Amino acid sequence: MQLIAQGFGIFGMLMNVLSYQCKTQRKVIFMQLFGSMFFAINFYMLGAYMGALLNAIGVVRAVIYSNKNFFKAEKRFWLYGFTVLYIISYFSVFAVFKKEVTVLNLLVELLPLIAMIAATISFSKKDASVVRKYGLISSPCWLIYNCVNFAIGAIFCEIFILTSIIIALFRLDRKPNK
Repeated sequence: MQLIAQGFGIFGMLMNVLSYQCKTQRKVIFMQLFGSMFFAINFYMLGAYMGALLNAIGVVRAVIYSNKNFFKAEKRFWLYGFTVLYIISYFSVFAVFKKEVTVLNLLVELLPLIAMIAATISFSKKDASVVRKYGLISSPCWLIYNCVNFAIGAIFCEIFILTSIIIALFRLDRKPNK
């Protein structure tokens, strides 16, 4: 079962990494929809319910933001709505899925919540440098959560994403020395 769970994580990683090769933002988000779907299954099978819930919400978020005009995704309503769903997920992990309430668990389960809020804010931005900066919040939070839950595909996915963000920050966003 563990091997199958990790397989779903590898497929999720592939979808997210390949998404950055798409030409349009809509296609990038659409590919990430499949990444979120595979990661939701991966985390659920690993018993990492916060990751599973947030990635399931991520599928819906991808549908909304890949069809921005139809859903009027630029409206703040979506950001607030998704944030409320993320917070409900956080409490559900402890109330519904009976995760033990310890200081460590409260902190670990908070990390993907922070990551998803940062990522959702970045989806509403048009400036790529701002999106990358939000990625510096999101990616490390997910990386720590993934390490704690030994989600191999997700760990490698965040390492690739973080590396790409750092390279882009130096290559594209750095101010030239005078």
